[in-house]
Amino acid sequence: MKVRIGELAKMTGCQVVTIRYYEKEGLLKAPERTEGNYRLYGDEDIARLRFIRHCRQHDMSLSEIRDLLAFKDHPSAQCDWITSLVEKHIASVEARIQSLLTLKEYLSDLACQCSGGKGADCGILKSLDKGEHCAYCNKSNVKERQEKESSVL
Repeated sequence: MKVRIGELAKMTGCQVVTIRYYEKEGLLKAPERTEGNYRLYGDEDIARLRFIRHCRQHDMSLSEIRDLLAFKDHPSAQCDWITSLVEKHIASVEARIQSLLTLKEYLSDLACQCSGGKGADCGILKSLDKGEHCAYCNKSNVKERQEKESSVL
């Protein structure tokens, strides 16, 4: 089955501009062209785009997807590195979950600052005015510095 780019977009839930970008980045092969210069995609292209979309939904970078596609196209080595890649993503998700739980705790504390006042008496606004003394922001800044330092090592 051969489809044009608009049909491919509908079939996969991927925007046309994104499909073109994936082609430009080499994730999708250059498609066949009609005499009128329309792009034509076959079953292999459809499957490949679905694979890319699935990887993106799992928060994989284009570079990681490129590596996975290269391995998928030419599986010549062990696939242990793929397990490591997924484990890295698990660790990242766990870190984000912890960060979101901390944010939730801070926002809950912030919500308790509301005493039903009006305008300038709003406890939440007063708390938000203390940005440089914000416990959550200070924790986040410390975590960011630690992550940057550990990624350099």
